Formats: sequence, C-alpha cells, structure tokens
Amino acid sequence: MDRILRGIMRYRVLDRATMVKQFQHVRDNPVPKAIFYTCMDSRMIPTRFTETSVGDMFVVRNAGNLIPHSQHFVDEMTSCEPAGLELSCIINDIKHVIVCGHSDCKAMNLLYKLKSEEESSLEQRRISPLKSWLCTHGKSSLNKFLEVKENLEKPILFSAETPQRKFVAYIDPENKFCIEDKLSQVNTLQQLQNIASYGMLKKRLERHDLHIHALWFDIYTGDIYYFSRRAKRFLIIDESSYEIILAEVRRYYS
Repeated sequence: MDRILRGIMRYRVLDRATMVKQFQHVRDNPVPKAIFYTCMDSRMIPTRFTETSVGDMFVVRNAGNLIPHSQHFVDEMTSCEPAGLELSCIINDIKHVIVCGHSDCKAMNLLYKLKSEEESSLEQRRISPLKSWLCTHGKSSLNKFLEVKENLEKPILFSAETPQRKFVAYIDPENKFCIEDKLSQVNTLQQLQNIASYGMLKKRLERHDLHIHALWFDIYTGDIYYFSRRAKRFLIIDESSYEIILAEVRRYYS
C-alpha cells in the first residue's frame, strides 16, 4: 500500500492533468473499438503493450484469459465475461473481440497439472476456487491439447465465428516454447470458439459485422504474436510481418 499511495501522489503531479483532458474528450461520446480479454497476471499490462489510451477499449481480466462457453449458464446464472460481451458488442456495438494469452501463465501451468485425476478431484475443486474455475472453464482447452500433445506437428481444428467456419492451427512449429506455453496458445484459440457460442452475437458474427482475434504475449522477450488464419499459426508482430498481418486484418476483419 505504501508503494500504491506513493504512485498516486506521483500520478497527481505528473499525469493527472493529461488524463483529465482525455476523460473530458471522451466523456460525452466514448467510442471504444474493441474488448480485450486477457489474464490477470501482474506482468500483463495490455494498455501499455498496445499503446491504447482512455476510451479505446474495454478490458476484462481473469485467471487464464478464459471466456466460459454459453453451455455453462442456464436461467440467470452468468459471470462477468459474457456480461462484458453484451456491454461491448451489443450495447456499445464494438467490432473486435480480442483474446490475449501469454507465456509462463500460472493458471495454464496449473491447468496442465489438472490432467491428473487426483489434482482435479471433486475434493480438490471444493477447497480451491482456482482449480474449480479451471476445471469448469479450461477443461475443453486441456482436452483438446492432450488429444494432440504427442503429435503437435499436426494441425488442430477449431471452430470460429460460426460452427461452419473452422480454421486449423499449427502450435509452435519451431518448438520454441515449453509444454505449458503450447497449452496456453491452444487455450487462447479455444476462447474464440467459446465467444461464438453466445446467441446474442450470432447475427453479427454471421454477417461479418463482429470479428474475433487471438494474440499471445511472450513475457520474457516482450514479443507479441497474432494468430493468422492464413498462415495457420501465431506470427510474431514485428517490422517484417506487420504489413502482412495488417493486410490480412483489413481484408477479412474490417
């Protein structure tokens, strides 16, 4: 708390006046362009590595950047993740939903351990909210990953905006990342399928009026990857790939 209070005082001196001007600029007409789902990991600062500012996008964070599939909710049961989809996509009419996973994700490290029946037992889930969360909403990612773990050079099939629109992904073809990071990439792509499960988004997704994207952040290098459906893999976003990725986005997701 000492550090947070000192930070607030520094903010008052250095940044407050600028931020107030930005707040005033967007106060009456905020026009966010995206909703950004990412992990609650303290090392993830999405507004910094995307250079976005006040009013640019909604941000939802949780353990493992999970968006629960709609099948988990009946009657009035829900969670903040689908509520965020409604607020952004329905009420505010944004056009882009972005899911961003990352390397060395503690939630994904634990999810991989939950392949053990002992670790994922009912008793364990009752005493650990995190294990319960991951077993309930991350098991589809884990199962998909375990099906191909011994043969990752082969593509994995995912559903996209509609059940008929599918894409394939080659996970870490250069074999640069550890097994848990590979799971993290699969999990990030699985969330696109989960997002598309919500009926409130169906019409917009079918008429290509709403687009879903996957990013992946390498904590230790600072590199950010974009999942390219044309390349069927996560591509690093850098000087050599930027124009290629931008052309794909403009052609298919504008």
